Amino acid sequence: GRGENLAGAAVVRLDTIFRQAAGSYIIENAHRINRGQMPVLDNDKATDFFLFRTEEPERAAQLVVELVRERIPRRFAIPPQDIQVLSPMHRGVVGVGALNEAIQQAVNPPAANRPERMVGSRIFRVGDRVMQIRNNYDKEVYNGDMGHITGLDAIEQQVVVSIDGRPVAYDFLELDELTHAYAVSVHKAQGSEFPVVVIPVLTTHYMMLQRNLLYTAVTRARRLVVLVGQPKAIGLAVRNNRVAERYTGLAERLSSGD
Repeated sequence: GRGENLAGAAVVRLDTIFRQAAGSYIIENAHRINRGQMPVLDNDKATDFFLFRTEEPERAAQLVVELVRERIPRRFAIPPQDIQVLSPMHRGVVGVGALNEAIQQAVNPPAANRPERMVGSRIFRVGDRVMQIRNNYDKEVYNGDMGHITGLDAIEQQVVVSIDGRPVAYDFLELDELTHAYAVSVHKAQGSEFPVVVIPVLTTHYMMLQRNLLYTAVTRARRLVVLVGQPKAIGLAVRNNRVAERYTGLAERLSSGD
């Protein structure tokens, strides 16, 4: 009957997925992280899950930029715009802020055909990847929406951002609603998917080394995960499942007025 056909189709589809997954470690490693086990990092057969080892935050930042600009595009024929850097931190050399500046300089540097506008200490430039950081119901763009700058008109004092293929205009005075998105926090990436994610994981971030953050970061990737940092830091993250307890404690302190 119909049910059997559907069941048969499901089995065929699963078999295909498993065949495609030969050499695929994204799913397996996501499951391992979720169970509190170390991901498989030293596997010669892996085609989609790699670790670049370094102890130094400065070297890690440099590696992240190299991976986005040339190493991943050259090896996998994936362009920089399909690569998302996810950092557990905002500050520091491998934090979101510093990485955005470094990657912007590497993949979208100043050019005569790329108009730009300085806003505070940040430069918005045609070609930049950006993210909306609060809901704007008039524009129908929401916190976490990503796009890239397609136009900048100094006379009209306007920037045009393509978000899901739709042009959205921002006055210069509204640019505080946008942030660069070459690198974003793991938290901001929840609910999004990207062909490739690059994730710095270092013990200097020990406060942010949490299993749920690493799991979320790894599962954003469809084709390729590249970790940059220390196996030790990955081990700390995998073992640290205390986030739920800590937030519960915080909620209790807040409600008791501490």
